Amino acid sequence: MPESKSRKKDAYIAPPAKAKAKKPNPRWFVPVMVGLMVVGLAWIVVTYLSQSQFPIPAIRQWNLGIGFVLIMAGFGMTTRWR
Repeated sequence: MPESKSRKKDAYIAPPAKAKAKKPNPRWFVPVMVGLMVVGLAWIVVTYLSQSQFPIPAIRQWNLGIGFVLIMAGFGMTTRWR
């Protein structure tokens, strides 16, 4: 008896899962981000202009570190901005 031709079926491939839409940032996110960078810059400028006497006189040169930490926190927030 002759054999019939067998049909070759491709293996079933499931459709790709739909990615969830990312939620937008809250309304306060951008103002806080920009605010941190501006306050950090202002902190550093005040420290230089006052020769490390202000904003906190007791810590002297550590005022620069505080300013840079504020700026870095603002830039760190930019990585989460959508």
